[in-house]
Amino acid sequence: MSVSQQPLVLVVDDEPQVLGEVAAVLSAAGFSCQCCSTPEAAAEYTRSNAPDLIISDINLNGRSGLELCEHIKEDPALKDVPVMFLSGAQIPDIIRRSHAAGGTYYLRKPFDPTVLVELVDKALWMPQLVGRHVRQQQMLGTRG
Repeated sequence: MSVSQQPLVLVVDDEPQVLGEVAAVLSAAGFSCQCCSTPEAAAEYTRSNAPDLIISDINLNGRSGLELCEHIKEDPALKDVPVMFLSGAQIPDIIRRSHAAGGTYYLRKPFDPTVLVELVDKALWMPQLVGRHVRQQQMLGTRG
């Protein structure tokens, strides 16, 4: 978690209104937000800051949020950071494609703020649960 103990969520969307709405909802729910409007800005931000969660649109002004997710998952320092897609994309098979790229959840725009916060909470717990399970398995292995 970030120094402030508030989970840091990186939000990537090329629509300023959406960035503002998502940031407002998450801030009200107790999360710290950083907003970027391009995949390049998001990649630059993650070079020096490790967010606890990334929320990205699929279509980023002609660029692909799916490719951004794949790029993030290739970085050893970021591979365990959950990526959630928030998009209005009407692409066939988009949910399967978002999961194949490494995405954790897909939420369609316009979004329900309550559902957004619920999915963010779930996504943030996932790495801790997986890490705890791995540690438990390692401990069991050393006892045997």
